[in-house]
Amino acid sequence: MVLSIIILNWNTKEDTIKCLLSIQEHPSKYETEVIVVDNASSDGSRERITERCPWVKIIVNPKNMGFGAGNNRGIPAAGGEFILFLNSDTLITEGALDGIVDFAKQHSDIGVIGPRLLNSDGSLQYSCRRFPNLAAGFFRNTPLGRLFPHNRYTRDYLMNDWDHESERDVDWLSGAALMIRRELLKTLGGFDERFYMYCEDVDLCYRTHQQGWRVTYYPYAKIYHRIGRSSDKVPTRMTWFFHQSMYLFYKKHYARSTFILIRPFIIPGLIARASGQLIRYKWRNLRKRLK
Repeated sequence: MVLSIIILNWNTKEDTIKCLLSIQEHPSKYETEVIVVDNASSDGSRERITERCPWVKIIVNPKNMGFGAGNNRGIPAAGGEFILFLNSDTLITEGALDGIVDFAKQHSDIGVIGPRLLNSDGSLQYSCRRFPNLAAGFFRNTPLGRLFPHNRYTRDYLMNDWDHESERDVDWLSGAALMIRRELLKTLGGFDERFYMYCEDVDLCYRTHQQGWRVTYYPYAKIYHRIGRSSDKVPTRMTWFFHQSMYLFYKKHYARSTFILIRPFIIPGLIARASGQLIRYKWRNLRKRLK
């Protein structure tokens, strides 16, 4: 087996089926298997997916285990030399699967590869980024960032200084479509399951660099990604999960190197950032109801 595709599903049966049908419509020349891991969906996902795509292997988790742990449950069932973690809200395009596998086979020092991700209208998603830092945290999705939308910290984090038209080694790649070598995945032990949701892809790429492997963006393979189809169902919870994961990543990788006088402000800063996002979300909902 050359390629194993693992798709995590949580109450997104129709999106998952569309994703599976796109794989079927644009198959790889390599021997491929597809595994759907269902995170205890309550929308009849298992039955619907089995009915529409009987060629798919389905693993059902007893509870919603989150992104990292959920995907990890699919790894023991995967026999591929390369494992592609694919969000349920993605759509494969012609040649995408062959492109990333071909590229991986040509570069044995690359451990993780990510394709070009596109929004539904075909515009670019910034799916490869530099590792986060405190300055980016102050400006990214905050009132300060809206006041200075073209600040250099956000541009640097999103790699806006580059057109994303050529292959390039990067810090990290979006977990929406992430292909990793089996041998590296075994060394890393999969995703760190302490990250319930968000930052598990950043952490995996960070550990990949520590192991001496390359992390590479490959734009010639294109995959559509409709952001947030699962997380939008519970935005308040997802906001807290995101900031909890940010703190876990900071504590795991940055805490020791952070200037001692800055450390006491990390947790209050994350709480303030999360609270601001929740207030904006509730205000938008209120305005919608009042219209």
